[in-house]
Amino acid sequence: MNNKISLKEINKIKGIFLVPSYQRGYRWGKEEIEVMLDDIFENGEKNYCLQPIVIKKREDFYELVDGQQRLTTLYLIYKYMHNTVPAFCPEPAFKLSYQNRKKSEEFLESINADSCSNENIDFYFMAEAYKIIKNWFSKDITLRVQKIFEYLRYVSVIWYEIDLNEDPVALFKRLNKDKIYLTSSELVKALFIRNSEEKQKDEIALQWDAMEKDLHNESFWLFLTNVSKEKDSEYPTRVDLILDLIAQKKENTKERYFTFFYFNTKIKEGKTVKELWSIIQKAFLHLKDWYEDKELYHKIGYLIASKESTLARIFQEKENKTKKEFKAALAGLIRKSISQKAGYNLEDLDYERDADLLKRILLLFNVESIHAFKEEQRFPFFKYKNCDWTLEHIHARKSEGLTKQEHWKEWLKLHKESIAKIDSQSELLQEIDEAMPNINGKTFKYLQEKVIAKLSSKDDANKEYINSIKNLALLKNENNIALSNAVFSVKRDEIIKMDRRGDFIPFCTRMVFLKSYTPSDKNQLHFWGEADRTAYMEEIRKILAPYLQENN
Repeated sequence: MNNKISLKEINKIKGIFLVPSYQRGYRWGKEEIEVMLDDIFENGEKNYCLQPIVIKKREDFYELVDGQQRLTTLYLIYKYMHNTVPAFCPEPAFKLSYQNRKKSEEFLESINADSCSNENIDFYFMAEAYKIIKNWFSKDITLRVQKIFEYLRYVSVIWYEIDLNEDPVALFKRLNKDKIYLTSSELVKALFIRNSEEKQKDEIALQWDAMEKDLHNESFWLFLTNVSKEKDSEYPTRVDLILDLIAQKKENTKERYFTFFYFNTKIKEGKTVKELWSIIQKAFLHLKDWYEDKELYHKIGYLIASKESTLARIFQEKENKTKKEFKAALAGLIRKSISQKAGYNLEDLDYERDADLLKRILLLFNVESIHAFKEEQRFPFFKYKNCDWTLEHIHARKSEGLTKQEHWKEWLKLHKESIAKIDSQSELLQEIDEAMPNINGKTFKYLQEKVIAKLSSKDDANKEYINSIKNLALLKNENNIALSNAVFSVKRDEIIKMDRRGDFIPFCTRMVFLKSYTPSDKNQLHFWGEADRTAYMEEIRKILAPYLQENN
């Protein structure tokens, strides 16, 4: 389809616009109208662009597919200024007609401050909008009429004329379902096709669609971004990500069509579509190369997943660097990401004080552990980013949040099975059974201390390790208070169940609870003892050695 796209100045919009019956009527209120007027007034003589007006050209009128609210409001603004200062402000140069509202054109043409109609709901909203516009101008009527009339010369809309063969009803439904807007990539694509040679149009369309399809590979997409399917409204068309990188769009940019304006300006400056398309393809191939290179995949993937860097920053970082220099620069960014606490020892970091840093360190530990394998294993960022993760104590600390009887019962129930595995004749099991029906806080606290003592290693007299990294791992946040406060053996059983269900468990978390780091001659399955903690700590230091700057 050959959709046409351009920027059209507001004061050059002419003709008759029919609002078709498949649309609801005019509904803008005080907030939307005043925002438009404030934006135009504050922007002054700088170029300013409204969101697209989507139309389909008919024989002697335009079918207004999208943009009814904006265009009607602009008509009412022009109408108010003309009614107020007719010698200075002419009538609006365009007209509006509603297919399902007879006499709508006449009502708009004769509208004034006294207009009020109960004939239909659309006329009511139009009359109310006119009064809102009048009230906004009344704060300084002479100045505001003069300024708005002048400033409207600097206001444009994205004029999007759809192909004769495109179904306007289907397009309207897509644009208005959950407020899905035309994206910069759709506008840029139309811009490119319009300015391409005939033989190039099909080629760009096919390659564009192939690029979009590749970016819908969740493994690739969630390597590049932290935007999961639940948040995909940020990128309804994913090629926007590539275009934003090239346009160097900042995260806090309020202009929805910043990227479209960038490419539109480049074409106005004389850049050919062939040159711009080559830049886009080159950028996309860079991202594919990063994804396919195992070392780059893990370095870049970690930096984006940890939110210590953005794809845009990394994209700029690679500028004018060889691949070796680029990898060295990434290593520097990683080193910085876990060295934000000057002169620390890993074991001195504390769960209560350094949670964010510890979480980054353990994520990096998981990513680099998989990277260290010779096999073609890759850390699954797409699985990691589709879950919420928490720092979990490998062995229980003092209970937090266990304040209800249901929590006490659940905690004791979870731990009974572990006690039975090491001592099926334990009197503690009978004590728990007797207390469970009417348990209170005092009894729970007494039983909890006995259970933790029973299920703790004999070398656990010194509890200083509880909040240190040697007793922490990454686990999915299940909001299970009882399990969160459980001892090692209970959590180990739960990890095994999760593994059997096929749940995603971070590689190092699985290794911890399966005791894979602990030397076989010091291994005991039910407790998390000093030998386990020492082996775990040694592995963390070994894997992260290239990035650690400990104060030894």
